[in-house]
Amino acid sequence: MNTSALPQIQPTRPPLRRQQTIALSLLFLGGFINCLDRTSLSIANTTVRAEMHLSATQMGWLFTAFSLSYGLAQLPLVGLLDRAGTRTTLGAGMTVWSLAQTLTGFVRGLPSFLALRYLLGAGEAPCWPAGVRTLHEWFSPKARTRATAIFNSSNTWASALAPPLLTAIMLWRGWRAMFITLGLAGLVAAVAWFSLHREAPQQEWEPVPEMGAVVKPPIGAALKILLRRRMVWGMMLGWGGVNYTAWLYLTWLPGYLEGQRHLSIARSGWVAAIPFLCGALGMYVNGALSDTLAHRGSSLATVHRRNMVIGMTLSAMGTFLVARSTTTPQAVAGLSVALFCIHYAGVSGWCYVQAVSPRGMVGSLAALQNFASFMIASAGPVITGRLLDKTHSFTIALSVCSGVTLLGALSYATLAKPGHPDLAAV
Repeated sequence: MNTSALPQIQPTRPPLRRQQTIALSLLFLGGFINCLDRTSLSIANTTVRAEMHLSATQMGWLFTAFSLSYGLAQLPLVGLLDRAGTRTTLGAGMTVWSLAQTLTGFVRGLPSFLALRYLLGAGEAPCWPAGVRTLHEWFSPKARTRATAIFNSSNTWASALAPPLLTAIMLWRGWRAMFITLGLAGLVAAVAWFSLHREAPQQEWEPVPEMGAVVKPPIGAALKILLRRRMVWGMMLGWGGVNYTAWLYLTWLPGYLEGQRHLSIARSGWVAAIPFLCGALGMYVNGALSDTLAHRGSSLATVHRRNMVIGMTLSAMGTFLVARSTTTPQAVAGLSVALFCIHYAGVSGWCYVQAVSPRGMVGSLAALQNFASFMIASAGPVITGRLLDKTHSFTIALSVCSGVTLLGALSYATLAKPGHPDLAAV
């Protein structure tokens, strides 16, 4: 047999593997602290409300101040991230969000609290788009899903560990000390990112036929290029279903366990860890399964879009079970299904961006998708807070969440198909 015509697979060189490990480790650390920071207010929810005399609706606005800022701050990243690079963009973001988190420990009124939540959201905005761009540069298509799952799992590991860890700090030194401690940890992570991270050399891992081969367009042109495509709109709307669900649970799960299931603050911290650990498991299952299918030659775009539709549909069913649960074990089972499936879908959502993006625009598409989704997700905390004030129950809010997740799955199933005629190269 003549083997000269076969493609030669080059072994991974030690320097490349070392840089891959450094990049992924730093991203995991940054994502872990990022999620602890955004989770901290939900852990301190009842304590902050009592000390500052806030209603559930006002607390909802504090959650939404973050998510709105986080979403709006994605827009400047469209084009800018792919041209400025990840080292500067994410490093600056880490510094800003960590300073905001530190200063939150000194707030005395609602206006300053809202301003710092807004600054926290703006600083955290580059984390996931920059992470997706970094993984796209450093990892080949057949290894990206596992790498993306590891990076994404920093979110769920932090969400799982945050309730017992942050509750312990809060009970020991108070909620203000908790915010200050997290802010200082973020500043240390920012120094590590600036010191150790390197931009990847240009990698030509694969052709990207679905959306043409556009390479780093001017910043002003990036939005125009992406928004001309129907698939991008489907991704923006569909990803809103993922983030609505994830953000609602991240902000209100401790309050749900304490208020509706009548668990103590200490016990709710441990119980809340179970669904989030299931979310991490969902990510790892997706990573192993999708990379196996990639090695067998399956289309990554098809694999990840299918994962999105199935995962979001099952997550909606889990949330509906939570809304109708009558016992704590039944509620935890529904929460575990909902978070396993939504985070299973979430890994594929980021990988779908990498599979269909024009070369040189991965960061831009990731930021645009995140912007639109958080415009949708930002409604979740406020809607939940208002419904809680009016009904003193999470039942209707969880039912709404289930419906939004199903609509997101429908968007991926219909609008977000690759290869549509209007996806011709510019």
